[in-house]
Amino acid sequence: MRIDRRRFLTISAAVAGAALLSPRGLLAAPQATVWRGQAMGAPTTLILNHPDPVRAQALLRETAAELRRLEAIFTLYRAESELSRLNRDGYLLAPTPEMLAALRLASDVHAATGGRFDPTVQPLWRAYAAGDAQAIAAARPSLGFQRIRISRERILMAPGQALTLNGIAQGVITDRITDLLRAGGAEHTLVDMGEFRAIGGRSAHEPWAVTLAGGGQALLTDRALATTEARGFTFDAEGRLPQLIDPATGTARADWARVSVIADSAGLADGLSTGLSLAPEASIRAALDRLPGVEVRALDAAGRELRFT
Repeated sequence: MRIDRRRFLTISAAVAGAALLSPRGLLAAPQATVWRGQAMGAPTTLILNHPDPVRAQALLRETAAELRRLEAIFTLYRAESELSRLNRDGYLLAPTPEMLAALRLASDVHAATGGRFDPTVQPLWRAYAAGDAQAIAAARPSLGFQRIRISRERILMAPGQALTLNGIAQGVITDRITDLLRAGGAEHTLVDMGEFRAIGGRSAHEPWAVTLAGGGQALLTDRALATTEARGFTFDAEGRLPQLIDPATGTARADWARVSVIADSAGLADGLSTGLSLAPEASIRAALDRLPGVEVRALDAAGRELRFT
């Protein structure tokens, strides 16, 4: 099994004044506060600009606490997380508002991508990771996000189902942290919680410039960016089986080497970048007809970037 980070992005971003280089290529002025941590198993970074340095430090403490709370909802790596309990029991009573919002967004993205984004691939994902052909065949009948029943009182799954929210949770967390910082008075701030969302631009007159690995650049001002690299993780050492599973066939595959999505929310961009990695060109265009303001940049196997709006 070959493991790399799921998304490969480099950031070229700066605010007015002399720049300070921090890990992952983020550039910030000396007056900016650069914070680094972990969320959902991935490194996270904030470039925070705030007119009050004392309030900025308080916001960072609030951010760290909120990340811990959100991880306790969405992670698969804690036995007592909300998602782990749902997968273990097949139901979840009195789900948190954050879980409900994430699943309702997942339902919207499932519909927008023609079912290609489907969190019920988790049993298949585990079977592929184990290299177990029998388990792969046995897991296929459990697919189908439309079979999940979601209400404020409970979430109920069909027998044999389990969910992964790895294709959308980082975006949801990014949005939540961005909202927290914006409400706290942050300006010209770049949030990276596995996906990216900007508060303003890098200055009042310039956007944040994001350079994508493999070519292309995205300019962000009050917008979000998510990228899925199909072979950022592969199930086999040779790299032939990408991390993405087509719910229509139960096979590990992808139509694109990389899909980047720019949208108003990181959660929407995250889910779309996952689902549209399995979509041919015509299906991407059809999806965007129903998603005004969303931009997709897809890199094919030959290294050509196609842009869809």
